[in-house]
Amino acid sequence: MTRPGFRRLSRAGFRRWRGQRPFWGGLLLALGGAEILLTEKASMKVVLHLGMQGLAGYLLPTLMLLLGLLILFNPAQRLFYSITGLLLSLGTWLTSNLGGFFLGLLLGLTGSCLAFGWLPDQEPRLGRRQRRRAARQGAGEPA
Repeated sequence: MTRPGFRRLSRAGFRRWRGQRPFWGGLLLALGGAEILLTEKASMKVVLHLGMQGLAGYLLPTLMLLLGLLILFNPAQRLFYSITGLLLSLGTWLTSNLGGFFLGLLLGLTGSCLAFGWLPDQEPRLGRRQRRRAARQGAGEPA
């Protein structure tokens, strides 16, 4: 049995870990690679074309999946990983059923762009309520 306090602490720890890396970018890139790999296993009636020599059809999405995990667990090298993931995602257009029927391609491109644009030392953004509350306290109005 889990206690409510332990669950709260583990959730706070995950949120802290997630905030220190381009989490959504790495996750979307990895999901894009996984989706393209799954479409490679589709029946021949569904597959549009097999791709160049077959090996590239499996190699590029596997590398996309690996780069997504590397972005999650080694965020210091996110620029190299995201640019490489972007190029691999574009390459799946030719090699892997039009990029996993466009879904894996779009997931890979979006994840790579998110990882590239992530800034590690940026202050967390304040929500609308928090900005209004800060403006009221700065103006001297009671909360």
